[in-house]
Amino acid sequence: MSLVTLGINHNTAPLAVREQLSFGDPELPSVLRELAGLEGVDEVALVSTCNRTEIYAHLQGDDTTVLEHWLPDDRVDDSKHLREALYRYRGGEAVQHLMRVACGLDSMVLGEPQILGQLKHAYQRAIEAGTVGRVLHSLFQGSFSVAKQVRTDTGIGENPVSVAYAAVDLSRQIFADFEQHTALLIGAGETMELAAQHLSRRGLGRLIVANRSHDRAHELAAAHGGYGIGLDELSEHLPEADIVISSTASREPIVSRDAVATAMRRRRHRPMLIVDIAVPRDIQAEASELPDVFLYSMDDLQRSIRENLAIRGREAVRADEIIEARARRLSRELRGLDAVPAIRDLRQNAHEERARVLERAKRMLGNGHSPEAVLEFLARSLTNRLLHRPTVRIREAGLRGESEFLSAARELFELPDETDQEERRETDGES
Repeated sequence: MSLVTLGINHNTAPLAVREQLSFGDPELPSVLRELAGLEGVDEVALVSTCNRTEIYAHLQGDDTTVLEHWLPDDRVDDSKHLREALYRYRGGEAVQHLMRVACGLDSMVLGEPQILGQLKHAYQRAIEAGTVGRVLHSLFQGSFSVAKQVRTDTGIGENPVSVAYAAVDLSRQIFADFEQHTALLIGAGETMELAAQHLSRRGLGRLIVANRSHDRAHELAAAHGGYGIGLDELSEHLPEADIVISSTASREPIVSRDAVATAMRRRRHRPMLIVDIAVPRDIQAEASELPDVFLYSMDDLQRSIRENLAIRGREAVRADEIIEARARRLSRELRGLDAVPAIRDLRQNAHEERARVLERAKRMLGNGHSPEAVLEFLARSLTNRLLHRPTVRIREAGLRGESEFLSAARELFELPDETDQEERRETDGES
């Protein structure tokens, strides 16, 4: 039996292929049950995100062909390209791969934390579908544990490497108590949506979203407990903002130096942080000359992001060292799990033989046989019954010349090898 991983990700397949092999959450139960019904598949879990689709399975053998043949060609325009993009991991490599995924080391953005939540969701869905057993349970729980250790023992996730996150992190450095402050987002695109999420998670007191489309501004703001305004209302609300983050597609500045100066007078020169991540810029550069205004541009953030990526790269080396040690340990534990069914069956067989022999021994006592005779019968019968099948199998192996099996049997029963026996006979003869 073996643990295998089969998948594609952003490193091996373009978006056009990944999106065709993506599985939505409503599909997962039926897909998991279908996978679990394939011949030779004992356990299975499926991870499907925008950057990866991966099957984790415990198979009766180590051949992934059954999984590869299952992949729905009707969903993929170029099945040849898909086959070439697939990667396969087995045993310890599969363990180490999932641990690296859980820690964000295999992500498009090094060290990003979202993938851990996605893995936990995939694991939970597999549990609900009844396709997770002892092996995958140990695998996923072990990966979650090492991800926690890596987050605790390294700085892999401490330095922001996305523009939206970097902008919010910069805000936190200047305004420690977010609950007491107001943020104004200018624009309502994807970057601003991410910024709103980060601000909200950090307990921002108040959120205003300004956008050319008032409906879109209201939609984004309402999702995070704020309110939306049109760009024509900016001058009225700018003085309320402690934090301004701007990202629009405007070709000309939206906020002038004079508008910021007016807002600062109305604020009585309480500090204002402005993060302009638009290209071209939304805020007139001259606004940085004003007292108590802290204006940062995209270039400022990009320098910070490059530095943080370098730091994450160094921390990733430490993370890999932790993962390597934990993966070796978990791999040994998983290999041990493969022996559990055989051990259980062996013990069950021994208990059944003991029960049968013991029942006969009790009848013999009841029929007046001496205790010594019953004990002799009990010991002889139990020995013969327990050794019968192994003896027959060893004899058959000898007849077929299966030397490796015979060596394994000697090791299993801790028998001296033939050389040791010959030396013992020679020693006994000399004495």
